[in-house]
Formats: sequence, C-alpha cells, structure tokens
Amino acid sequence: MSATPTELPKWADVAVIPLINVAAAFVISGLVVTAIGEDPFNAVKLLIGGALGDLEGIGFTLYYATSFIFTGLAVAICFQAGLFNIGVDGQAYVAGLGAALVALHLGFLPGVLLAPACIVGAALFGAAFAAIPGYLQAKRDSHLVITTIMFNYIAAAMMGYLLVDVLRKQGQMNPETPGFPPGATMPQIKDLVAYLGWQWPDTPLNLSFVLALLCAYLMWLLIWRTRLGYEIRAVGANHVAAIYGGISPARITMITVLMSGALAGGLAVNVLLGEEHRLILQYTADFGFVGIAVALMGRGHPAGIVLAAILFGILYQGGAELAFDQPKITRDMIVLIQGLVVLFAGALEHMFRRPLALLLTRFQPPVPDAPAAERA
Repeated sequence: MSATPTELPKWADVAVIPLINVAAAFVISGLVVTAIGEDPFNAVKLLIGGALGDLEGIGFTLYYATSFIFTGLAVAICFQAGLFNIGVDGQAYVAGLGAALVALHLGFLPGVLLAPACIVGAALFGAAFAAIPGYLQAKRDSHLVITTIMFNYIAAAMMGYLLVDVLRKQGQMNPETPGFPPGATMPQIKDLVAYLGWQWPDTPLNLSFVLALLCAYLMWLLIWRTRLGYEIRAVGANHVAAIYGGISPARITMITVLMSGALAGGLAVNVLLGEEHRLILQYTADFGFVGIAVALMGRGHPAGIVLAAILFGILYQGGAELAFDQPKITRDMIVLIQGLVVLFAGALEHMFRRPLALLLTRFQPPVPDAPAAERA
C-alpha cells in the first residue's frame, strides 16, 4: 500500500528521519559557528577528528557512549509502557551508593565476585529509588513525570548529606568515599586487549561498554520476543484495551519502572567502577537527562539508542577537543549543538515527516486499477 502524505515506511521512520533531524541541527550549528567568525567545516573536522581520529579519542567517545546507552535504555523502556521517567539521573546517583556500599563493606570477596556484587548493588539501589514514584503512579495515580523530577532533588540532597557527613573519609576535605578495593573495578579495555597482543591507549573505556550492549540486546528480546514485552507495549499503546485483555497497567508500571531504575545503575557501574573507583559528588554529570534525548533520537529502540548514544559520545569527546583547538568555540557552544540535536530530535521530530513522505510517494509505482470484472 502506498504511503500517505503523513505516513512513512518503517525504515524511513527509524533511520532516515533521525538522520535528517541531526543534519538539520548541524546546519543550524554551522550557521552559529559562522556568525562568530569560525569556519564551520574546519570545526566539524576538528570535532570528528577529536572523537574518532585516533584510538584515544575513540576510547573516550565509547566511554561516554556507554553511560548514554544505559540512561537511554532506562528512559526508553518506560516509553514502551507509555511512561516518561525524568528521574534517571537521580536513580543513577543513588545506584552509585549501592555500588559503593557493596565495595566498601564486602571488600573481603575475591574480585571475580566483588565486581558482580557491586553491579547488583547498583541495580538494586537504582530500582529501589525508582520504586517509590513507580508505586505512586501505579497505585495513587501521581504523575511519574512530576514525582521523578522531585526525586532528582531528593537524591541530590541525600547524596550530598551522606558524602559530606557520613561516608567521607576521616581527615579529608573532599566529599567522597575512601577508594574502592582493587576487586571492585570493571576490567579496562586496554588491559583486556593487551592479552591479545594489541596496544590501546590509557582511556577510561572499560567492560561496561560490553555490558551496555548486552543490556540493549536483552531489552530488545524482552520487548519484542516475550509475553511481558507484549504486555508492556500493549499498556503503552492503549491501557484501557490492555485492561480488557486481562493486563494490569499497575503491575506493568511497577515492573517497567523497576527495570528502568536498574538500568540507570549502569551509569554508576561505568563511572564509579570503571574510572573513579570511589563515590564522588555529582558524578552523574546530568548524563541521565542526556538519556532522554538519546531515547527520543533512538525512537525507543535499543539499536537506535546505541547509535544515538555514540553520536552524543562523539559530541562530548569531540566537543572537548574542539573547544581546546578553537578557543572561540567554547564548551557552551558544544552544549548549544547538543541542545539543537535534542530540539530537532524531540520537539521538532515530525517537521520533516510530511515532506519526506511526499518525496517517497513520487518514487513509488502507481497502483494499477482493478479489472472491470472485479469492479463489477
């Protein structure tokens, strides 16, 4: 059946529209760069070169992308159920507390058990912190957007108090915990590839990247290959029809929000176990909010989320190099580019849908008329 002026084939909706939105964001960014007197093409060259020009840049790009994959998946799994979890940043922050408590109090465990225990601790604390607004949505009809926004502030206040007055090492001024034991770390990629005889620069890229890809695959299996995934999608599509089908929206809401909080814990695993090796103040760096943009750009699909996360990883790493090489293009300018990507991928995601649909209809063969006997 030929596409109508507002309908697109699945491949165009998933792949072409996001690419057009990103291209539009970069065009507008190029105009801004030109307005401040810099060459936009040279800026793009420096940005891409800083992110993908060598193994060191690739390592940092994938390290940032790892965090964005986890947060994007956490937001997207709620999308599938028709929910909007704005609290991924706070849930990831509290998840870091779970990883830190396991690392500091179960340090007697061997590394082969301690690191997985820290991952489980992060997932459990992230899920537990998400459970409260999830329960309020499921049982009290309190809107998840409002409660999760408020819980971000609760997480910030609680973690600030704990790091300053409870968990801080005696005699030190910095609001951070003591260092984790050696077993409470994620293996570094540079160490893993060294066993194969390869050289990799010293970057924070660690095995969390592989874990993030595994979570993306498992989420795809869950949503599109299991009964629970069907129920999640049914509630997201029409919760009234789901009730008639014997599905409990309250139950699905709780399950989905718990999984979202657990996925948010992956940010803690990547940053704390993979790089910092201690719990520090504001370690999430608002990556949970970037996950919203990643989920929107990826259309809620795990494969799209991985690609969108890599794009934002390129912007973060390449933007840092660009700001260093071109002082007039400050870090705030990179934030502007990211904001434009979010604008076109989120608020203006349908702007190019109709023109693309009209363009595609011109390349489709006309549908032949039915024979006269069939019409009769």
